[in-house]
Amino acid sequence: MNIKFRLKTMLFLQYFIWGSWLITFGAYMMQTLNFSGTDVGLVFSSKGFAALIMPSIIGIIADKFVPAKYLYMLCHSIGCISFFYAASINDPTIMFWVMFINMFAFMPTLSLSNSISYSCLEKNNLDSVDNFPKIRIFGTIGFVVAMWGISLLKYELSNMQLYIASAASLLLVVYSSTLPYMPVVKKTDITWQARFGLDAFVLFKKPSMLVFFLFAMLLGAVLQVTNIFGSPFIHDFVKIKQFEHSLVVQYPSILLSVSQLAEIGFILAIPFFLRKFGIKAVMLMSMVAWTLRFGLFAFGDPSPIGFTLLLLSMIVYGCAFDFFNISGSIFIEKEVSPNIRASAQGLFMTAVNGFGAYIGAIASGKIVDIYTTADIRDWHSIWLIFAAYSMLLAIIFYFTFNYKSTEKAL
Repeated sequence: MNIKFRLKTMLFLQYFIWGSWLITFGAYMMQTLNFSGTDVGLVFSSKGFAALIMPSIIGIIADKFVPAKYLYMLCHSIGCISFFYAASINDPTIMFWVMFINMFAFMPTLSLSNSISYSCLEKNNLDSVDNFPKIRIFGTIGFVVAMWGISLLKYELSNMQLYIASAASLLLVVYSSTLPYMPVVKKTDITWQARFGLDAFVLFKKPSMLVFFLFAMLLGAVLQVTNIFGSPFIHDFVKIKQFEHSLVVQYPSILLSVSQLAEIGFILAIPFFLRKFGIKAVMLMSMVAWTLRFGLFAFGDPSPIGFTLLLLSMIVYGCAFDFFNISGSIFIEKEVSPNIRASAQGLFMTAVNGFGAYIGAIASGKIVDIYTTADIRDWHSIWLIFAAYSMLLAIIFYFTFNYKSTEKAL
């Protein structure tokens, strides 16, 4: 079987799992379990807290000790069990700890799936810049298929979304057993720094890379906001009489899935934009797109004009996410040698989905509660705050990130 097809299948299932619950889980907790914004933020912070250490640790193990394929299977096995148990929980504290365990297992699989893909492409003499985006879009397709399924089956406010994620995790474990074997890097003269994966931190010797990782963390905080509160925001239109029976309210995930559909086009455009404009311009485009994402949310609603603004917000999300997450991953791949590939990808994932996710989840939950009165949330003010934050990041990044494409890879 063609290696690219096999990687496409792996990434489809990887992101199908995430799409089954990530966007709708916040609405399920707020509307069905009656969790507060702070409760929801705390549960989602488990994702960031776990990602602080696990992607880097698993990346080190994959580089030095245990083949990535077997770690990948183990992590998804734990995810399968924890998703199944989480479906029966209605207490925010217990939900936090169960999802904490789940995220300890799931978050490393994001960087592991990248490392597995890059390794297989390299082994088959396929360029990562040209081929990885075309393979990665199948992850986005998997995410969209899951979102549409959850919405059309009316599971957005149901624990069934977690049972589906559990079943998909089990399927991916079985499928992963068929992936190519990738041995760890073995050296007889390996240093103690390399043995414990600390050689990936050599990236920070470059001031430009240090700044890149700092902004990866700060943009990671932005990403969590839309993942956690995008669905609750749209569900809240049911409280407005003129909108309570609109299609937007009836099928929020289908509207939100336009964000992922937009990703497909932007993913395919990444090789051109990276070669034409470079990583700095691409990252700036992402930050401006995040500003537009939240600004359009602030003025959008299910009315004809408001719906147009919501739809535009979904489209710019594709640029906001892909020009940051996927371009960043490719940038890291080009900056490191193969023997620290998994460690470096894990470090990037830690910055984005670790520090960034934790800060974003906690801060956004508190902001939502501050602007909530008698169960009515002032989404207009909430989204404008996040838009201002994104624009401020873009301005600071422009003046502080100085990268030359002629710099030597580490």
